[in-house]
Amino acid sequence: MAAYFDTLSGDSDEKSDYQLAIFNDSAKLVQAIRKHLAEYYKLFSVPSFLRKYIPFFKNKTNDMLHNMGFINQRLSVIIKRRRQEIDNTPLDEPLPYDMLTSMIIKNTPRDGDYFETGESMRSMTDSEIRANLLDGIITGTHKSANLLSFIIYYIAHNPDVKKKMLEEIDSIFQGDKIRPITKDDFYNLNYCEAIVNEAARIFPVVHSFTRCIDKSDEIAGRQWLAGTTVLINVKAIHNYEGYWEKPNKFNPDRWMNENFKPKKNSYIAFGGGLRSCPGRKLAIVELVCLIALLFRRYEIDLIDMDSPIKVISDNIAVTCVELLVEIKLRN
Repeated sequence: MAAYFDTLSGDSDEKSDYQLAIFNDSAKLVQAIRKHLAEYYKLFSVPSFLRKYIPFFKNKTNDMLHNMGFINQRLSVIIKRRRQEIDNTPLDEPLPYDMLTSMIIKNTPRDGDYFETGESMRSMTDSEIRANLLDGIITGTHKSANLLSFIIYYIAHNPDVKKKMLEEIDSIFQGDKIRPITKDDFYNLNYCEAIVNEAARIFPVVHSFTRCIDKSDEIAGRQWLAGTTVLINVKAIHNYEGYWEKPNKFNPDRWMNENFKPKKNSYIAFGGGLRSCPGRKLAIVELVCLIALLFRRYEIDLIDMDSPIKVISDNIAVTCVELLVEIKLRN
């Protein structure tokens, strides 16, 4: 993060003072992951025959695979370094509470829930940890960052929503703009959570995803063979009047009704079924806390209220490319 901050700072004197000797490739890793996302979405719908035999698509595919090799190599170095840190930490000293450490020590004697049995679960391999790390980085940053942009946009365009949100935030923090947010604070930020859910409904970052039919079935009056891959249109489902009252209206209050529960599979901002997003709860906690921490201290307004939010869309996701805002301290 420190190295990437320096790349954003450009020629500015505001540089990180962190020791970067062991993180020289960190900025390259960030750029490689961004490139992987862009290329993956472009090649997602290209048939495998074209990717293998047509020079243009073949070169693009080879470039993406080379880039993926660099990502895997850098993640492997990070995992190896953390394993060494864990091995060098005495058993009676606590380890850091982070995702990488948790995956490395799971089902080992360093795991607090570990116990010796004849059929104990094995620990994760480096390859499995690497895949989970990349999945967490991609899904845990792209979706949250873009959804936060959409949340800010809709709050700015709905003064009544903003008023209710600020009243809730101010009632919890009582004017304290610097203290850390607590678990109890989060559980009381009900309207902020409703805003997150409504923004994810009306403007889903992932507007479609695939599912493979495991057995032949009839869907919408047509027969579908087992093994068929279908594309689920998230935005169409979220804007269907049969599921939602006034679906095109940004209305967080719909989530405040204790008796309200979306019809099954009518709210799939985080996917659905067994393959739904495993980080859904973490994403909601993250976004609710971000909203509270930002708006308790800052006034955030759009530069141009008449300008639509600028996005680019590919086969799977929507990315906010520009949202001009004015940020100033609240009185």
